Amino acid sequence: MSALKDRTVFITGGSRGIGRAIALACAAQGANVVIAAKSDTPHPKLPGTIHSVAEDIEAAGGKALPLVLDVRDEAQVKARIDEAGNHFGGLDMLINNAGAIRLQGVEQLQVKRYDLLHQVNARAVFACSQAALPWLKQSDQAHILSLSPPLNLHPKWFAQYGPYTSTKYAMTMLTIGMAEEFRRYGIAVNALWPKTLIATAAIEHEVGGAQLMAQGRKPDIMADAAVSILSQRGNALSGEALIDEDVLRAEGVTDFDKYRYAPGDKPLLADLFLE
Repeated sequence: MSALKDRTVFITGGSRGIGRAIALACAAQGANVVIAAKSDTPHPKLPGTIHSVAEDIEAAGGKALPLVLDVRDEAQVKARIDEAGNHFGGLDMLINNAGAIRLQGVEQLQVKRYDLLHQVNARAVFACSQAALPWLKQSDQAHILSLSPPLNLHPKWFAQYGPYTSTKYAMTMLTIGMAEEFRRYGIAVNALWPKTLIATAAIEHEVGGAQLMAQGRKPDIMADAAVSILSQRGNALSGEALIDEDVLRAEGVTDFDKYRYAPGDKPLLADLFLE
């Protein structure tokens, strides 16, 4: 039996990209999946809503609960997490996937955009984890997984987009802190980051367009790595900033070509914050 069978997973920003891939992968393992995101209605440029992902999960035989959530609203965060816990009779896993990106420095970045980066990245990890804690304490396989990078303090990662870097690193620092703080409750807390660029709409529209996409991998690699982490019992693995490829290699995976976004042998680009 799958380790995720009948477990309830709450995913923020789960309507497209990596979040959607993780939602479908967890559902394929028999999990109940809560897709919590702002995308209640279709976006003119971006595919997918919480409802379309829920339909995909149910079509595959899984159980889904789509919930409209703005992770910047702490009252709404608590209400939605409690709604999910009550709906499925518990909550086992929280995936902090919602994210905001803008690769600009302090001189050019508007303060309101910095506020958005901070609220959707760092602050949301705090708010969602705090709200989920009473439910996670009741689970015998509790996990918090945040999509954030290892801490690499080389100045090059701060020189051009220090505001974004600092908010993503804050997610990882909260992860390290919560792993120790929640250890007594048996809750595992980790971060996960891709070794290579992941081809998503955020990359296409915010970073580099279609040409960059061809040098990336599909979100499926992050989904498979997330399932591997969430399937572990206990909290022996906790407080780590993990890399998707490393997680899967440890599981015995050797074929990574299947994850390429575009066929061919074009060199893949390492993701931000990785040497």
